[in-house]
Amino acid sequence: MLHVFAVLAAALLFGTTGTARALGPAEASTLSVGVARMVVGGTGLALLAFTLAARHRRRTPDRPRPALSWRPLALMATTGVAISLYQPLFFLGTQTNGVAVSTVIALGSAPVLAGILEWAVSRRVPSLLWMGATALAAAGVVLLGFGGGSGTGGVDAVGLAAAVGAGACFAVIANAQRRLLDGGWDPFTVVGAMGVGSAVICAAAIPFVDLAWAATPSGLTMALWLGLATISLAYVLFTWGLQGLTAATAATLTLGEPLTATVLGVSALGETLSPLAVIGLAVLAAGLVTLAWGSRRPRDPRPFAVEA
Repeated sequence: MLHVFAVLAAALLFGTTGTARALGPAEASTLSVGVARMVVGGTGLALLAFTLAARHRRRTPDRPRPALSWRPLALMATTGVAISLYQPLFFLGTQTNGVAVSTVIALGSAPVLAGILEWAVSRRVPSLLWMGATALAAAGVVLLGFGGGSGTGGVDAVGLAAAVGAGACFAVIANAQRRLLDGGWDPFTVVGAMGVGSAVICAAAIPFVDLAWAATPSGLTMALWLGLATISLAYVLFTWGLQGLTAATAATLTLGEPLTATVLGVSALGETLSPLAVIGLAVLAAGLVTLAWGSRRPRDPRPFAVEA
């Protein structure tokens, strides 16, 4: 039961990301918020994850340790780059199309794109159930694109592309981490490496962005929440919780993220959804639930830590 609460808590924390950004300083640019989030969050995540990884190694002294060669290093670096790119793309989507719609588009496209990427890399033909779920999810995104918010003419094309791009970054992370875990790396080392990579990349961008907003009370609060709560703490909870859950349960619990984002977008930010957009959300949710149902037979007993 504790594992269930851990994954659900992580999903709820992830779901606050867009609202926290919207309630932060208006003068903060999308890029600067993403940089601050990953410098703070990536650093905190690396410290927490590597501490837990060391504890895991002490508890399993007889487990073989994989060699650190160029291939795992490249995959670890890829996850750092992907999550760094995810930040500005996701925030651009929420800025143009709202928290509720953009979060659902990003999360709805991620499992679809992850399956396509896995298909392209491994040549493993997807199941008919996966194809049906993909069709439902794609139809939901299309309906959202035409529906948009209430009283609007639809979703902004740039914001839509940004949200799908964020989903693509997540798909890359999922596939890279899957291969690291298949190579024998423990999940905390994998997620910690992602934290290090993202923190280093985004720290290098600090001279090129304006972070003056971070010196204000609201700016500092936003940066700390986005970094420590929605990255550091959420990823560690998610990673730990997955160790005691089946794939289906974990996939279903992570649906708490778009639900949280939608509720907060409508209640805290006053966003509205057109009837067509509501139908699109329902169709997209049906596709995600179908994907979760299709994963009820876990392919690998080991967990993998992927979320953004």
